[in-house]
Amino acid sequence: MSSGSFTPFIKVEHVISFSDAVFAFAITLMALSIDIPDLPSNLTQAELLDKLYDLFPQFESYIISFAVIAIFWVSYHQVFNHIKGSHIVMVYLNLLFLLLITLLSLSTSLVINYGDYHIPYVIYSFIVILTSSLLTLIWWHATKDKLLIDKNLHPLYIKGVMLTLLSIPLVFTVSTFISFINLDIAEIFWLVMVPINIIIKQKYKHSK
Repeated sequence: MSSGSFTPFIKVEHVISFSDAVFAFAITLMALSIDIPDLPSNLTQAELLDKLYDLFPQFESYIISFAVIAIFWVSYHQVFNHIKGSHIVMVYLNLLFLLLITLLSLSTSLVINYGDYHIPYVIYSFIVILTSSLLTLIWWHATKDKLLIDKNLHPLYIKGVMLTLLSIPLVFTVSTFISFINLDIAEIFWLVMVPINIIIKQKYKHSK
């Protein structure tokens, strides 16, 4: 009996289905971090609107963080749609990636509850950088010598996906430095990812 028989083997479809469940859990956990206060039943319409307006910063942080996790979910499937085989290294990298996804939802609660402070933003950005870097590492591992992907996948397409994944940690690293000057501008800077991704997709759209 070879020693390889003791190495755990997990089908790639099981890896993906488990990952989808973790993404769903992370988003649910993030939603639960919004603190909706108990409101008296005798409020006037104007008073109720004031109370709801006070919750706006929490909902704003939630929507932004939901968008970030959604980007990770789309990027994750962009990667795993092309992974045809499973490898124990990839499985462990994926588990570490999912750990960071759950930490991302927890760090969102810090931003929601302490959004006026700089430290929660830095923690959140740092986790985003780690998470996106790890997903990039998974893609690099899968495509190195075309180990876990279709051998006919175009090299330029592989490069295009890599550049798309790298754009996330790059943008969040720059935004972290901007946050030391202005937190609002730092968050707006995240939108730079949109034109970057459009440019990359236009350049590599015919290489699949």
